[in-house]
Amino acid sequence: MTIPNLLTLARILLTPLLAWFIMNGWMTAAFFVFFIAGLTDAFDGLLARVLNQRSRLGSYIDPLADKLLIVSSFLLLWKIAEIPLWLVLITVGRDLMILSGFFALLYNQVKVEIKPLASSKLTTLFELGTVFILLGKSILEFSGWLYSAFFIITAGFSIISGGQYFYNGMSLYRQHREGTKTGY
Repeated sequence: MTIPNLLTLARILLTPLLAWFIMNGWMTAAFFVFFIAGLTDAFDGLLARVLNQRSRLGSYIDPLADKLLIVSSFLLLWKIAEIPLWLVLITVGRDLMILSGFFALLYNQVKVEIKPLASSKLTTLFELGTVFILLGKSILEFSGWLYSAFFIITAGFSIISGGQYFYNGMSLYRQHREGTKTGY
């Protein structure tokens, strides 16, 4: 077990605590737990590169930990009326589409390399930023337009990256089908 993987597991374990704080209305505590979870996300990737501890396990559990943290936060913030339903549907729908596509490719024995797109990294950044500013309301005061801007930018990147993953998945599937027809 590498240090980056331990940090990723810590992020997974912090998610239920974050959920509990949000559901109990303890937004300041939720803010700090989310901040710490965000730090684990930043440091796991950095340490994996610096310590040369990239692993196959890490390539699977890191995006899983991110999605668990973000999807849980989005759903719970919607439940307490802090985030609009349309944004939850776009972001969670994108994640479900990507996950479904991944499993469909695996089912069809298409070789898939897990490698995030630049647009996907920006999507995650804005999703994290959206949760950060919403939870940070208890500590920091932001203008109302900032929330709307984060919602729109997050939705935009979610749609763009979702479209790119869909296109890439369909391309992989077509290449696989053409390769199996010609005997490759």
